[in-house]
Amino acid sequence: MPPLGSTLRIHRPYECVYAFYDGRIDGVRAYSDAPNWLDDGAYSLGVCSYAVVSGEDALVYDTSISLPHARIIRKTLEGEGVRHIRVVLSHWHVDHVAGNEVFADCEIIANDLTAKALLDNRDNLENRDPPIRPLVMPNRTFGGELDLKIGDIDVILRHVDIHSHDGTMMILPHLKLLFAGDALEDPVTYVSEPTGLKRHLRDIDRMAAWNLTKILPNHGAEEVIVADGYGPGLIDATRNYVTKLLRLGNEPELAKQDLQSFVSEDIRAGIIQYYAPYEAVHAENVKAVLTGHAEE
Repeated sequence: MPPLGSTLRIHRPYECVYAFYDGRIDGVRAYSDAPNWLDDGAYSLGVCSYAVVSGEDALVYDTSISLPHARIIRKTLEGEGVRHIRVVLSHWHVDHVAGNEVFADCEIIANDLTAKALLDNRDNLENRDPPIRPLVMPNRTFGGELDLKIGDIDVILRHVDIHSHDGTMMILPHLKLLFAGDALEDPVTYVSEPTGLKRHLRDIDRMAAWNLTKILPNHGAEEVIVADGYGPGLIDATRNYVTKLLRLGNEPELAKQDLQSFVSEDIRAGIIQYYAPYEAVHAENVKAVLTGHAEE
């Protein structure tokens, strides 16, 4: 099993954007042969953290899935001349905050809902397999929206209730570029809050009106991320998927469809790409919607 972080790939989809991508390697696990969140919930699906860089300033969007990953991110940025690092957390889930300790001396920004969720789930996160111990908490919070300046680059942080009630989207207005966290995934979103799908759908519609041209999700196809990201169609595909999930109660036959059938129209349209490991995600999503409970 390769050392943690040794398969991390570093890309620059834009001059001012670094993408730190790991996973989606056939037959390779990063942490353990036994079931665990790092391999089964992130690495196998592909996971990407980002940094926006301008001069000596950088803003890291999520601290990745382990301390070794986070150390590589920090070392890479400092090697490029960055002297001032800030961090923003897209939401509270484990694969987005696992590297926080590496940035403990930096400003770590989260919306107030993320800060509360981290506090409420601290014991759970610090005792997962692998554990996030100690869980380093955000030291700056905001509500709704926050404008930042990273060197010469304007950045907008904006709260959405998609995938998780505490999502923070990051926008670079000059590029019309959205960093989507887990609010959007290719091929499908993971349903972590099944009773919130109608709320999620409302915010998906709100996001669609933001006049964006490119999207960088935290879970998606590496080759698309490298080639400057997804188009706004990823928002439409996510809306289509969530809308169809909401039909399960009245149309139980839909629950029998595998992922490829469930999202066949958007695959054929080339908006999303079929990726077999997401079959398990889709099966969990269907179960969560029908029972009202997501698996930990």
